[in-house]
Parts: sequence; structure tokens; C-alpha cells
Amino acid sequence: MKESYYIFSSGKLNKKNKNLRFISNEDNVVDLKSEVIQDIYCYGEITINTSCLNFLSSLNISLHIFDYYGFYSGSFLPKETSISGEVLIKQVKAYLSDSIRLKIATEILNGAFHNILKNLKYYQSRGKNLEKEIKKIEAFYKKLSMCKNIEELMGLEGSIRKVYYSCWIKILNDSFNFQKRVKRPPSDIINSLISYLNSYLYSLIITEISLTKLNLGISFLHSPAQNRFSLALDISEIFKPFLVDRTIFSLINKNIISEKDFEFKGKACYLLNDSKKLILKEMERKLKKTFKHKDLNISISYKSLIHLECLAILKFLNNEKEYQSFKIWW
Repeated sequence: MKESYYIFSSGKLNKKNKNLRFISNEDNVVDLKSEVIQDIYCYGEITINTSCLNFLSSLNISLHIFDYYGFYSGSFLPKETSISGEVLIKQVKAYLSDSIRLKIATEILNGAFHNILKNLKYYQSRGKNLEKEIKKIEAFYKKLSMCKNIEELMGLEGSIRKVYYSCWIKILNDSFNFQKRVKRPPSDIINSLISYLNSYLYSLIITEISLTKLNLGISFLHSPAQNRFSLALDISEIFKPFLVDRTIFSLINKNIISEKDFEFKGKACYLLNDSKKLILKEMERKLKKTFKHKDLNISISYKSLIHLECLAILKFLNNEKEYQSFKIWW
């Protein structure tokens, strides 16, 4: 299985013979084994030339760029080796069909809501008093199949997330008074963690989609728009509770992250550079964790679930199999 590589220092990324070489501004040299790299995440200021970009493209390596605060800025994606005009037409037709688009979008939220409830029931079983909130979300969840359009789905999603986030103050250590989701900019430690890890998950999903015949810009739950890969936003809804939220709960409740790992600028809160490394190390550990898949009957990694989700959508578009989103079953 290929791996991700993270660059936090500023410097130059070059092609060196048949491999990659990173030279930091402090003249530290790291030679990368290009044959085992799937994607590169740049959190520092990187200088790169066209020769290196051509080399990355030839090896099908994606390059994701993040700003000073760790938020997604953009991606360099290799030329589309899996491009399919037939699949593109099917994906567009599915989006243009109100009934098919609604069916896919509903199933995406079916997975998201199921995984949210799994998180809450996990902590309820460990002594957190979440019964009232769980019942509220279950009542909203029952309305999912009754939604008649995308607007109703998004409204339902907003209602469930509002209740879900209100539970976090009970799940997390008492010292973190998280009340609501604030994005631009993140207003506190928890919002900063959510934004940082959501950005990482988004870029990770971009890589996985780009390895299939799906088009990144044609989505079903979120409206396709300029300057974003909206299909990655769709798929991220399913995996945020499982990968992002559970990682945050672990980071906080195990005291891996504390207030000293953040900087406050006015009304904004951002992660320090060393803390970004620590958090991604924890996320990488989770992504590499393996388990036996109940349908495939083989051991796969958590990261592989994202690729399987892309394939599940693709199979639905090809009329091979009904789409069923990933739902935590253990």
C-alpha cells in the first residue's frame, strides 16, 4: 500500500534522478522513495519546478497545498489516467435527474447520520448522559426518507449537526467549552481542530476520487461550484464522524493536545506548526489501522474505506449495484 508524505518545513522539492528530494531552507536533505508515495501534503512554503511536477504526474502522485494555518489551498493532480467519457455522461445524467440525485444524496446522509449516532451511543455506553440528544437525532433521522429535495436534506443535516455538536461539551473534557461550529476563522480550540482535520480529509478524498473514473466536480448532495471539488465534500460527510470527530475526541480526552498547542489571533484560534505534525501523526495511525471487512471477508485499512466508497458510487452509476454508503457496524 502506498503512503502519504507530509512536508512542514519550507524549502525546495526537486526531481533527483528517479526519485524526489526535499531540501529545507536549513539545508536539511531528505530523499523520498517516489515509488511508494501516493500523495504529498505541503504545509510549508515549497518551491517546485515543472520538471518535478511532470515527474509527479508520471508517477500519479497528487500534491496538496495548505496555507500557514493548515487550511486547504489547492491541489496539483496528475493527468487523468482513468478518464471515461461514458462514466462522465452517467455522472452528469445522475446529477440532472432530480430523483437519482436525491437518491444518492439521501444515502450519503444516511451514512453520515448513522455514523454520528454511532459516536454518541459509544459515549453513552461509557457513562456520558446523551440519551436526550440521541432521541432528538433519531427523531430527525426518521425524516430522512421523507425529504423531497436537496434543500430539505440540507436543512435536516443542519438540524442534526446542531444537536450533535451540542453533545461535544459532554464528550470532551470540561475545560473545552465548545458550543457551536464556527469556520471562518475558527473561534476556539475545537473549531480549529475540526477545520484543520476537515481540510486534511477533503484533500485525502480528492486523491482517492482522482484514482477512479469519477469526476471530482460533479456532486449530488452539495451543489457543484467553481473552485471546489464538490464530490469530495459529499463523501467527506460520511467519514467526518468516523475519522475526524473520533480523532478529536481521542486527542482531547487523552491529553495529547492542550491549549498550549494553539495560538490566538484576535477572535481566531490556530494550531502551532509542531501540533499540526502531532495531529496528522495521530490521524495517519488511525488511517493505517486494519480490520476484517464484513462483506469482503479480508483485512483492509480504514483509509481503504474511502476508496471503496468511491467505487460504490461508481458501481451505482454503472447500474452494477445499489449504492449503500459506509456505516460503522462495529
